[in-house]
Amino acid sequence: MFTNRKEAGHLLARMLEEKKIKFDLVLGIPRGGIAVAEVIASYFNCPLDVVMAKKIASPNWEEFAIGAVTPDGELLIHERVQKIINVDEDTVENLAQTVKADIAGRLSRFRGQNPPLQLEGKDILLVDDGIATGFTLKAAVRYLKRQSNGRIIVAVPVSSRNAYLNILEDVDELISLVIPEEFYAVSQFYRDFTAVEDREVVAILRRHQG
Repeated sequence: MFTNRKEAGHLLARMLEEKKIKFDLVLGIPRGGIAVAEVIASYFNCPLDVVMAKKIASPNWEEFAIGAVTPDGELLIHERVQKIINVDEDTVENLAQTVKADIAGRLSRFRGQNPPLQLEGKDILLVDDGIATGFTLKAAVRYLKRQSNGRIIVAVPVSSRNAYLNILEDVDELISLVIPEEFYAVSQFYRDFTAVEDREVVAILRRHQG
């Protein structure tokens, strides 16, 4: 049980230091992940930025993700869910365009006038506050692979076992402080899991971008 995201970030930073894991920059997944990522970026005096992947929710069942979209517009389709819900390709494409526009708008709001960090050739530490299914995180990892030929390391305070095994095959290294036998939601592992607001993401990035 972590007190909050800040404590989780400190514990992760110490673990990364103990394991002598090297990286050039830190990317946090908004919004909760950026709060953890900031602590790590400060600890190692590394550049900090955000990376976004967002789920495409089923038009009929909001809780089901039929896919995920990344900033470059690439789709990762959850084929099993798509077959169960029976959503056609045109519908998925239309939903994806809406999600892509939302991603672009939020990234612009988060960064303001600052350009994104250059990723090519960099070893990247990707941070979130926890992994439940790992579906959108996998989409983010694949996006980063298209942007850089450097190493990709994922670090999280907690992950479900299935998600851990699923993400492991896509990254160079995966660090999770806790992989519990019983996992219901990321929030169950935090005493304080208050939502991180957009304005807080903006403030965090401004602190690290001068």
